[in-house]
Amino acid sequence: MNDHDIRHAPAVPPPSCGCDGCAVAVPDDPPVRRFRIAGMDCAEEVEALRRALGPLAGGAGRLEFDLLEGTMAVHADEGELSDRAILRAVASAGLDAVPVEASLTPPGPGTASLRKTAPVLASGAGIAAAVAVDAVLRGSLAEAVGLVHGAGGPVPPAVALYAAAIAAGAAPFVPRAVAAVRRLRPDMNLLMTVAVAGAALLGQWLEGAAVAFLFALSLLLESWSVARARRAVRALMTLTPPTARVLRGGGGTVVPAESVEPGERIVVLAGERVPLDGEVVEGASLVDASAVTGESRPASAEAGDAVPAGSVLLDGTLTLKVLRPASDTLLARMVRRVAEASRRRARVERWIDRFARVYTPAILALAVLTAAVPPLAGLGEAAPWFYHALVLLVIGCPCALVIATPVAVVAALATAARHGVLLKGGDVVEVPAALVAVALDKTGTVTTGRPRVTAVEAAAGHSPEEVLAVAAALERWSTHPLGEAVVRAATERGVELPAAEAVRVLPGRGVEGTVGGRPAWLGSARLLAERGLGSPWLDATLPRVAQGGRTVVAVGREDHVCGILALSDEPRPGAVEAVRELRRAGIRRIALLTGDGPETARAVGRAVGIDEVHAGLLPEDKARLVEELAAEGPVAFVGDGINDAAALAVADLGIAMGAGTDVALESAHAALMTGELRRVPWLVRLSRRTLRIIRANIAFALGLKALFVVLTVAGHATLWAAIAADTGASLLVIANALRLLNHPAPVHSFRASGWSPSSAPRPRA
Repeated sequence: MNDHDIRHAPAVPPPSCGCDGCAVAVPDDPPVRRFRIAGMDCAEEVEALRRALGPLAGGAGRLEFDLLEGTMAVHADEGELSDRAILRAVASAGLDAVPVEASLTPPGPGTASLRKTAPVLASGAGIAAAVAVDAVLRGSLAEAVGLVHGAGGPVPPAVALYAAAIAAGAAPFVPRAVAAVRRLRPDMNLLMTVAVAGAALLGQWLEGAAVAFLFALSLLLESWSVARARRAVRALMTLTPPTARVLRGGGGTVVPAESVEPGERIVVLAGERVPLDGEVVEGASLVDASAVTGESRPASAEAGDAVPAGSVLLDGTLTLKVLRPASDTLLARMVRRVAEASRRRARVERWIDRFARVYTPAILALAVLTAAVPPLAGLGEAAPWFYHALVLLVIGCPCALVIATPVAVVAALATAARHGVLLKGGDVVEVPAALVAVALDKTGTVTTGRPRVTAVEAAAGHSPEEVLAVAAALERWSTHPLGEAVVRAATERGVELPAAEAVRVLPGRGVEGTVGGRPAWLGSARLLAERGLGSPWLDATLPRVAQGGRTVVAVGREDHVCGILALSDEPRPGAVEAVRELRRAGIRRIALLTGDGPETARAVGRAVGIDEVHAGLLPEDKARLVEELAAEGPVAFVGDGINDAAALAVADLGIAMGAGTDVALESAHAALMTGELRRVPWLVRLSRRTLRIIRANIAFALGLKALFVVLTVAGHATLWAAIAADTGASLLVIANALRLLNHPAPVHSFRASGWSPSSAPRPRA
């Protein structure tokens, strides 16, 4: 049995990861209701919602959260949990919700920006006005901003303005702080609320207002960073036009794309984007699919080729038969996969969440001890120590720490999707960085999966064109990959095919019929042996042509051999470079796994630079070898997503080749939409850069907090400096994480690989 014989092996779905972010299967399939959550921008809000709604819904597993879309799904019917109860629970967590049905489209960027920006602008304006009024009435700007300590505090009009600035700046987080108190789960919102209230009680109005303003600004920056990642993904959906020119009733009619059914025909003109996945039935054009598959080089599309929605026709008009509805195009599935992936959080992200749950109460307890113990021990007056405690609360805010990871993970997911690599979860982002071994399937992965005629040898009295013409005439209607390769070779070489009649298949041996009025046949060495057709020319030619594991087919007339065809499955463009780049990336073991014979496997291994070759494998053998490789550390398996399903499931990172086949998208942890192997080492580099950025963010956030703790104990830290440092830290970690959106694109091969069936492995009947 070889790779083609097991092409229809059933797919084995990967096991559930069991992480906090994964949805848990709910028995009896209760109806799903979706709600759009205003202000849900990080894991902190997700955890608050999970704690508030989980007990009401029958467990947190009945809730799903999509940070990219800002939505929550509740798996419970109305009788079990009403919409009113859900909205009350969301409000108790300090957030607002509205059923998705009541708001079918996400809020526009202007609405969201205004809601987030207005409190920040109002707070900032209030502080500026208060400082100006205080400076004028006291006659000193230095006293107004606290550079010089004058008699008394701010004048009453300035106090009123500071209070207004505090109210505006605190509006986004005070409701969440109240919800945290109700849940007895202190969080960053509670820390900031206590700090602002404490500063006001001490008469430090400017510093209290500055804390409220800068913390509101940090929340705005966090929301902006998530919104930018959302836009990076949603931009994919804008690539498909909303209408399609469909052929109905003998003419072209422009209709909404979602109304077009599979099987209908649409016309796309040069310069236009393709609205739906389709197969070319008429016309030819160069197609730019870079925005969808990440392939930078345009590919030609002719009759029989498939073109994904979102592609641009460069120089021709195409008539396409629609393959899928608008909701199920390759592009739509890509966006759904990225959205689903954002729900599954990376291990380091889950660690940060657990750390923050302990860290935040610890900071609160430390602040209480700082305010109470020194005065009771006679180490000074209570007011200065209370002020130091407020500084600890501010600098202890874990905001920068909490957002250090999710922004980087979402940016990495969006970047990978933009370059044709779909990752099925935030947890998958981490795995490539730690790989020590990569196992590669041969057929359809390292090789193209499409045999090609590589040599035509003619016997005396015959020409190569005649040999190829007879063979192609017999195989003209064949669905066998070898037969299709013969016909394709004749077409490419411009060989005219004679008529073939009475063609019949000889099972396991070949095919025979009448070509040009004379008997003809094509077959394997077994057919030659059966018919006793040997000759010195055959004895000398067969071993030479068969070198390198090539498949040899004899072509003949009546009782003699006319010539020999050699066919081979050639390495995929870029395979050699991919193996070389994996070695440069430090991958210790690269193995080739195949169901083909040893000679063919070794020839392919030599061609692409792989020394470790395992041949003659069944699907379970591939899975076993992957498990053996995993004993040395994390291992990736790259396969075609159909016959390699078991190996894809047991690997630490299963990567499916293929451009959007259901198995490629469903059974593995990641999918290479263009089928280009060089994206595997690119993914390793992206993963390692993501982890470097996350670690740098965490180290920076914790280091800054440690520095301010020391400064606070030494009496040199102020509320103003603490909140400025914390907000600055948030801004820096966000900016550092968003650099992943500009990660260098993969280096492409110089031949368009791609999405069309003509470049994908075909199942063998």
